[in-house]
Amino acid sequence: MGELAAEQVQEKVDAVYRSESRRILATLIRLLGDFELAEDALHDAFRAALEQWSKEGVPANPRAWLITAGRFKAIEAIRRRARFDASQATIAEQFGGEAREVANFDSDSIEDDRLRLIFTCCHPALAPEARVALTLREVCGLTTEEIAHAFLTAPSALAKRIVRAKAKIRDARIPYQVPSADELPDRLDAVLQVIYLVFNEGYSASSGESVTRSDLSGEAVRLGRLLAELLPEPEVIGLLALMLLQESRRVARTSPTGELILLEDQDRALWNRDQIAEGKGLVKKALSLRRFGAYTLQAAIAAVHADASEAAATNWARVVSFYDVLFQVHPSPVVELNRAAALAMRDGPDAGLALIDAILARGDLLDYHWAHSARADLWRRKGNPEKARASYEMALTLARHGAEKRFIERQLAELD
Repeated sequence: MGELAAEQVQEKVDAVYRSESRRILATLIRLLGDFELAEDALHDAFRAALEQWSKEGVPANPRAWLITAGRFKAIEAIRRRARFDASQATIAEQFGGEAREVANFDSDSIEDDRLRLIFTCCHPALAPEARVALTLREVCGLTTEEIAHAFLTAPSALAKRIVRAKAKIRDARIPYQVPSADELPDRLDAVLQVIYLVFNEGYSASSGESVTRSDLSGEAVRLGRLLAELLPEPEVIGLLALMLLQESRRVARTSPTGELILLEDQDRALWNRDQIAEGKGLVKKALSLRRFGAYTLQAAIAAVHADASEAAATNWARVVSFYDVLFQVHPSPVVELNRAAALAMRDGPDAGLALIDAILARGDLLDYHWAHSARADLWRRKGNPEKARASYEMALTLARHGAEKRFIERQLAELD
């Protein structure tokens, strides 16, 4: 083929890599049972495609061609090792016997493989930080450098974390499968936790100067969409709704100079109405399934905020009612704090202060700067600047994020 045709093949290979590489990798991991071997096979298959498609043309089913090529490349690699390690010979023969013919991999089996990969990367036997790193690397296809940059971690440390996670999967013989119906609720919760952790780090960064990191929240939404397509359980739908409704406010959450803007002060004309419409539709669907949990309830609260044209128009009675149910389903000090803030908006600052003071008196959230900031705001609304100042100063000593520190400093300055 001529030079132009070679460029066309390169473009086709690049396009297939962007759209199909994670699906292909998931199937190769199932076929080969080894992350490292599958990743090497994936890259070998795409290199082979560049050479052979230029001579033979692009196959009718590029995905199946690449899976088959990758498996053959892995078999060749194992056989080369078998010359030096007799224990590899049996494995090579096993794979060789399974790969005599080009397989016809259908779409359903490919998507099943992706679902298996998600559950493997999020297995409870792995450390939480390892689940996040492995999911972003293997399911989303982010590079080690990209993940390390997003979490402000050294690439070398992140790489070691991923290697240890893969070794744990191999040594503990963690099964590459979707859990049974009995195991699914607990295992699915671990998957949802990973996705929401990734989203929260992107939506409200835990460190650094930037309030948000759109690359991470975008990956979390993409993961949420994938999981909702593969496993449309109520809480999966609810989590996707929650992420879309929160993401719809991204542009309004910071000023042009990067300063934090709280929900009540945001310019709601900047909210993404398409994401809100999709999120509200998903909330309605999840609630109708009657098996919803904490993610769906949080999404329902976000939907109430999305319905208000301005902060003063918020249906606080409905927000409080959802928090009442959420606290029964998922009791936690943070949920209790958020309920207290909503109650203060419905019934006045005294009602909220009583609950926040009770939380702090128990010793809960003493190190959580937003608890002290919320208390300060209620004292400010009551017209007591001295007590407001004391709580804001406590919040300032606990805040770690640059933008959050500057926000609290502005609140203190307004008291003056």
